[in-house]
Order: sequence, then structure tokens, then C-alpha cells
Amino acid sequence: MEIEGIEKSVSKKMKRFLLILNCILLGVGNSGGPLIMRLYFLRGGKRIWLSSFLETTGCPIIFIPLLIVYLHRRRRHQSTPLFFTTPPLFFAAAFIGVLTGLDNYLYAYGVSLLPISTSALINTSHLVFTAGFAFLLVRQKLTSFSLNAIFLLTMGSVLLAVHSNGDRPEGESNKEYYLGFIMTVAAAALYGLVLPMVELMYKKTKQRMSYTVVMEVQLVMCFFSTLLCCVGMFINNDFKAIPKEAREYELGKRNYYLVLIGNGILWQCFFLGSIGVIFTSSSLCSAIITTADLPITQILGVLLYKEKYKTEKALSLILSLWGFLSYFYGQIKDNNKNQKKNEDQNPEDKQTSDDVA
Repeated sequence: MEIEGIEKSVSKKMKRFLLILNCILLGVGNSGGPLIMRLYFLRGGKRIWLSSFLETTGCPIIFIPLLIVYLHRRRRHQSTPLFFTTPPLFFAAAFIGVLTGLDNYLYAYGVSLLPISTSALINTSHLVFTAGFAFLLVRQKLTSFSLNAIFLLTMGSVLLAVHSNGDRPEGESNKEYYLGFIMTVAAAALYGLVLPMVELMYKKTKQRMSYTVVMEVQLVMCFFSTLLCCVGMFINNDFKAIPKEAREYELGKRNYYLVLIGNGILWQCFFLGSIGVIFTSSSLCSAIITTADLPITQILGVLLYKEKYKTEKALSLILSLWGFLSYFYGQIKDNNKNQKKNEDQNPEDKQTSDDVA
């Protein structure tokens, strides 16, 4: 179900292209972000505020496409605004950005204490939170296909819980393990609230939404999220500790900074892809794609970190793909139904198109 208020001039083909592009960005960021964040902690990194800071600090990358769009419009029009976002939309994005910064901290805390397979598993619970908040905030229509997708993806996550205690890091106390569990659940719940809030922001804004405005909104959200994390880093003396941590990093100083840079780039792909999918589809669609990526993260964890690949993970992959296909099959049927309904309500348009053909 596409969001109301999207700029009318954007063609259906362009919307499909943007949806596919943002799905790819979301998939790359959602699979690579947790893995490289876990690599930071596995090889000697200990700064949680720094990790949460890296999740949104890559936002200056967005200036590149925004500058291209600005120069293109400048050639067509002598005077064009540098920033299209209105004050109400700016402040709404700023507020959501602060919540995102808090969510990043909770998530980074959980990843620092839990194996990547376990933290990814727990984080998929955000799908249920997203479905609930989307129903309450934006009146998201829950069809039999979307409910089936939620059920299958949740069952796939539950399967991964089997024997998950065997992945517990050596030397970690029960208190630390359960604290990581609680922090990850809290991060999933908050993220499940943030996604529908972004969709609600798109719907309630009085300005015409375009993908350029979406990128600006992402820039504002990431800026305020990064600002909150900067305050946390300053209080925790993370800025002073970075050079020392780089020298002591197991992979070497050079690779330490490469890991930090990779963190920033991959997580920016995740956030840009996430709000882009919300723009072209819905918050629930974004949550489902994120959850469907879980088996990919599991497989990469097996290949990169030598984690065991049990039968439960293979079954989870099948259920996740089934749920993913179920959701999009339902979306296609719903779109075809709406198109047929519109044709029945406007027979003149249908007759005109037949005459042209």
C-alpha cells in the first residue's frame, strides 16, 4: 500500500525502481552492518557510544546525490531552494533522529554482549512491534498475506533460538548475557516504533513528498542521532580513547579505522534503504524485508566467523523466504485489485486506452 502524499509526478515505473533500489540498500546494510559491528567488538573494540555513533555518522554521503539534484534543477531553473524540507517536517525528523540515536545505543550494547546469530535473532522481534505500532499510528491494513508473512518470519526466528545458548561467548557472565538480551529487545521495540513514526511523518506533512525530500529527512534524522551519540562519546571520553584503542586493536591500527569507516557506510545504506522503502511502500514492508534478511546474516556469520550452521538455520531460511514471497504476492494481488476497481469506476479511461491500442 503506497503512502498517500507521494509526489504525483513520480511515475509508477520510477516508484518500482526506487523500491527495488532501496530494498537492495536495506538488504546490504542490514546484513553487513551487524557483522562489521560485531567484528569491532570481537577484535578488541569496547566503545558502545562510538559504535552507535558510527551507525549514522556516514550521513554526509547523502550530500552527493543531493548536490547532483540541486545542480540539475539549477540548470533548469535560475532560482531553486537549497533545502526543500519545511520547518514542521524538519523538527519531526529531528525528534525521530534523537529516538534513533537512543535505539542505536541500545542495539550496539546488545551486539557487544551477544553473538551475531543471537542478536540478529532477537532483533527480528521488531517485526511484531512494527506491525502493532503501524496498526495504531497509521492504520496499516493487515491482510491475510501480511499476517502469514509475520507468522512465518517469526517462526523462522524461533527456530534459530534452538540451541542458541551454545553460541554464548566464553567467559561471559549470566548477568552480562541477559543484559545484552534485554538491551536488544528494547532496541527492537524502539525501532518498531520509529518505523511507523516515519510513515506517519510522511502522511501528516503538508508538503509534497519526493525522493529528494526523503534524502533530506534522512540527513536530518542522522544528524540529530549522531549529535546525541557525540554527547555520549564526550561524556564517556571515547574521543580520547580512540587512538589508544586503535593501537591495541587485534587486526592492527589501519584495519581498525577501516572497520570504523565500513561501519559508517554500511549502516548508512541500511537507514537510507529503510526510509526509502517506507516512502515507496510502508513501514511494515521495511520491517519484513529487514526480518527476511536474517538468514543471510546467519550464513555470513557462518562463513566469516565460523559459526555452526545447524538444521534450524536451514529451516529458518526456507520459512523466511516463504514469508517474504507471501507478503509481496499479497501486495501484487492487492495492487491488481485496486487497479481493476479504478478501471471499473472510470470506464472512460479504460475505453480510451483500448482505442489507442
